Amino acid sequence: MTGETSLRMTGERDTAGAVEAWSEWCDLLERMGREVVAPPYPTADGAALEMLEHLADNVVAFLGWEVLHADPTRPQFSRQNDLVTQWGGPNADNVYRHARIEPGRRYRITGNMGGCDDFILALRAGFMHNDIWGTKATVTAHDLGLGRHDDFEILLGGDDSGALAIPDGVLSASIREYYFDWTADAPALFTIECLDPAPAPALDGAVLAARVRRAMMQMTDSIERWNAYMVMNRAERIDNTFTNRTLEVSKGLSVARYEFCFWDLAPDEALIVTAEVPEARYWGVQLYMMGTFELVDTYAHLSCRNQTQTAVCADEKLRYVVCGTDPGVANWLDNANRRNGLCTLRWFWPTGDRAVSPTTEVVALADVAAALPDDHPAVAPERRAAALAARQAHLRYRFRT
Repeated sequence: MTGETSLRMTGERDTAGAVEAWSEWCDLLERMGREVVAPPYPTADGAALEMLEHLADNVVAFLGWEVLHADPTRPQFSRQNDLVTQWGGPNADNVYRHARIEPGRRYRITGNMGGCDDFILALRAGFMHNDIWGTKATVTAHDLGLGRHDDFEILLGGDDSGALAIPDGVLSASIREYYFDWTADAPALFTIECLDPAPAPALDGAVLAARVRRAMMQMTDSIERWNAYMVMNRAERIDNTFTNRTLEVSKGLSVARYEFCFWDLAPDEALIVTAEVPEARYWGVQLYMMGTFELVDTYAHLSCRNQTQTAVCADEKLRYVVCGTDPGVANWLDNANRRNGLCTLRWFWPTGDRAVSPTTEVVALADVAAALPDDHPAVAPERRAAALAARQAHLRYRFRT
């Protein structure tokens, strides 16, 4: 057998392996398309259709990540958890970007803050739904003294002064951009360059097959584990109450704190949440859907509020109203008339240790105003419409291509 014939046959076998992996991917999509519209996934009130849409989200996110962003010698940022692709309880105030890196190489991240208030750059060993995951190192724009519209350069790996070391096991450089006041301003710009590039290899069938199978693993783990996470956490709690047990994710960001409350509300009911103002540089409240752990649509609904969007009463307490019909008061969180969902209070970069201690009360929708302090502001329909329009303008800027 000549060398030329041997190479051709090897290529044919490699192609056959890649095609086999692709067939497995297609079979998986067909199977999951049937599974996600039945228990243990939610099915009532259109949830089955949302699960199918969520499956499409995960196809876009993880086929792109594992197949098209797999080479750490030629990294590019993959934006996920935007207005289209969501998984794993994204923060409505964030943009998430991930670039493939590996220990032993050097990288340079450059860009401009634009209208971004802060960012966290985390070197990660995997996503939270993976068997192996965790944050190995972090740096923030605040740490670097950066503000809006500042240029920046960050070095990863190597021995240069100020470079952030890349610990063993790291797979990605992940960025969370923070936008506090949701103004229509240019979003941040990030580019990444490998300073130790390698010659571009020929596409190999075995490598492509492995990447496709990695995408299969990511997609199934994300969909199955986040749904199970929501089911498990709700089972451990009483609906319409907070546990007052602050959650800190052991392998996640050390600066992050959370409190959870799953609601169960009829269309004519509202959940009033009262809490101390968190002693933290950033805080907010957001609503999520069961099953998908996606945000209640932030473009169509006022389903989240951070510290710049929240009215604080004279007693220096926060009061939020969760319901599906505008109650005409400040701090409304629109749950889009969903019977069930998750209300999350999060605060990052604590500046003190005062307890947030959220409490709740379920009241009739008609009784919301009477259940709030006299100084809790009223909000007219035209002001509410203007607030939603301003948010939509910001989101169009933040997630523009």
